[in-house]
Amino acid sequence: CVLCGRTDDCPAKYGEKRTYVEYNLTVHYYCLLMSSGIWQRGEEGEGVDGFLITDIRKEVNRAAKLKCNICRKKGASIGCVAPKCKRSYHFPCGIQRECIFQFMEDFRSYCWEHKPVQKIPDKESRGTSQCTICLDLVEQLPKYTILKSPCCKNAWFHRECLQYQALSAGIFFFRCTVCNNKDKFQKEMLRMGIHIPEKDASWELEENAYQDLLQCYQHCDIRRCLCKKGRDYNEPDSKWEIKRCQCCGSRGTHLACSSLKSWEQNWECVECRSIFAKSGKYSKRKKRSMVTSEKTDGTTCLLEEPSPKCPRQSSGSQCNFLLQSPKIMCQNNLSPCSHLELPTSNRVTMSLSPLMSNRNWSLSKKQLRKQRREVSDILKELKLQVNTKTTRLNINAENIWNSALKGFRQRNFSPTNTIEIKFIKCKNRSKTDSSAASRHHFFQLLMLHLQNSSLFEGSSAKNLSLDFQAIKENLYFEAGKMIAVSLVHGGPSPGFFSKTLFNCLVYGPENVKPALEDVADVDVAQTIKMIKYANSLSSLQSTVHDCYEFLAAAGCLRPITALCDKNALVNDILIHHVIKRIISPLESFRQGLKTLGVLEKMQMHPDAFSSILCHKPERLSAEMICDLFTIHSSSDVNKVEGADFWMGYLQDVESGESVVTLEDILLFGTGSFSIPPIGFDPAPTIRFLHIRYPVGNRLLNCLELPITKTYEQFKNKMDFTIRNTLRVERE
Repeated sequence: CVLCGRTDDCPAKYGEKRTYVEYNLTVHYYCLLMSSGIWQRGEEGEGVDGFLITDIRKEVNRAAKLKCNICRKKGASIGCVAPKCKRSYHFPCGIQRECIFQFMEDFRSYCWEHKPVQKIPDKESRGTSQCTICLDLVEQLPKYTILKSPCCKNAWFHRECLQYQALSAGIFFFRCTVCNNKDKFQKEMLRMGIHIPEKDASWELEENAYQDLLQCYQHCDIRRCLCKKGRDYNEPDSKWEIKRCQCCGSRGTHLACSSLKSWEQNWECVECRSIFAKSGKYSKRKKRSMVTSEKTDGTTCLLEEPSPKCPRQSSGSQCNFLLQSPKIMCQNNLSPCSHLELPTSNRVTMSLSPLMSNRNWSLSKKQLRKQRREVSDILKELKLQVNTKTTRLNINAENIWNSALKGFRQRNFSPTNTIEIKFIKCKNRSKTDSSAASRHHFFQLLMLHLQNSSLFEGSSAKNLSLDFQAIKENLYFEAGKMIAVSLVHGGPSPGFFSKTLFNCLVYGPENVKPALEDVADVDVAQTIKMIKYANSLSSLQSTVHDCYEFLAAAGCLRPITALCDKNALVNDILIHHVIKRIISPLESFRQGLKTLGVLEKMQMHPDAFSSILCHKPERLSAEMICDLFTIHSSSDVNKVEGADFWMGYLQDVESGESVVTLEDILLFGTGSFSIPPIGFDPAPTIRFLHIRYPVGNRLLNCLELPITKTYEQFKNKMDFTIRNTLRVERE
């Protein structure tokens, strides 16, 4: 190299070594970049990446007069940029002496005495941790060879590991290996001398790197394969079609080899079944598959019915009935439509997602509470992304949607910033309200508006509607984003999602089969009912003829040759109207819910999130309020009956023997009408003090209650203060 004089060819350390025979020139790329007296004065294709050959010659002549402060040889082209520092050195010598070279902006260099160092707070624990790249142990000390992540508290790396990772990942994929932070992480690594090349990742540049992933597993692994053409034979839409394991996808079976009557039936390989059996989950899954595979009469219908001889199953029964393919019915020489001729009163139909076929949505209160506690922990984990930087939203409560939309779309809005709400043109907000209470009230008004907006349709359980103006203005994305932000920032949950909408978000629309109650349009619902309950082939054909234009527009026209064809037709109409018709709004809504990682957590914990998205908040009870508030008492209060008075008062309020409600008590103490899914921060507390009247400290979520001699005094003071305080606020 004409600049450092070394013959080493180590691209990871010194950059690519390039030789230009026509100019009789060899140079390391990093030596050229970091040299102090040269700039890229040419175009990208000129000279050496924009460095003109004449400029390189001049830089070599300039460096020939400078002695390296490390090896004491001439040719030191790099100087320390610290004021008054006159040290010069070769690039390899600087690496050896642990100098810092910043591959950004002006390509500054710092000698071993003036180099930047990472500042570690004294209170942080010192010890050893694991480098998350090479997985070897690393000392938690700020040294040249060891770097700390700026975004994760206990993430430490070897410098060499980080440099290799950066060269491989490039500027588009180099990020913290623990939290995936990109901007903050790259900025700190560049400051500490890690070179991040402006190129795509190495794995993206490799030709056909992902070719293996495009190959589907096509092999029958059943011990006794029945196919005469071999285990690898696969004929779609026949009994010799290969079905892959629904769990791992790495095992397969011919439909005939496992007695599967339809490709839509679920199948699990032996390995996955054994895993579920050990975890205790297989018994539930086995019950689910028995409904589809074990039929007493060998028939398979679109709307499966219990035998008339069997007692009718209750709506909460564990034995739900699944949608099946109509193709199988017509292939059997049995009577596929006999069940459909039962009276309507004897029908028990439930059409859920294949993945949700046995899920019981009538959850008990105990289950709901358990799942909501799980959601609270998940949301608290997501809230760790929120920083202390605040973004103020000026909200007009009388025009909640437009002011919220304006705030969410302002340039400085970030979901990771702490949101501060200021109500304008609103005189009934208490000046004592905490920022959390104002924020909760804002999100409560916003969720109420969304529930009644044109973006959703239905009565209580809602699906997405088709609003072309909303699609044009990207409002479905904004709605999803607002719901995600509300959940993480301490607001209420929507609570109005239908089962079908929730399943589409979590499992994907292709895995969901909607029900008749999902159809909000009265005319469409009536059309479906007429087709569904047609009791003869002639009446079915007449109904289809009357609805010809509607079916043609929906793309649901099909030949009607048997009464059982109505089942497939009903299924087609439901899928078109409830799912395919709103596929664009659904995808936009899903993208909005990805904000702060909410959708990902929904997909990981579907049961827990369904408890808050598909169910309204549980009505407050004395027990819930008692559990919510923690009593803090001093030594002189232990002797009084304050705690007993408090619990007795809650019982009286719940039974209606007070002028206030449990919601009033919660509002008085916290400024919120309901308990948010994430819970309160700080946690609500109660203090018994020698004061005349109770005080609701909403900044601390603290109820300061008076110490009284009798329960009647306590009750009268509570009723009087809470009722009058809230009345004044409302007025």
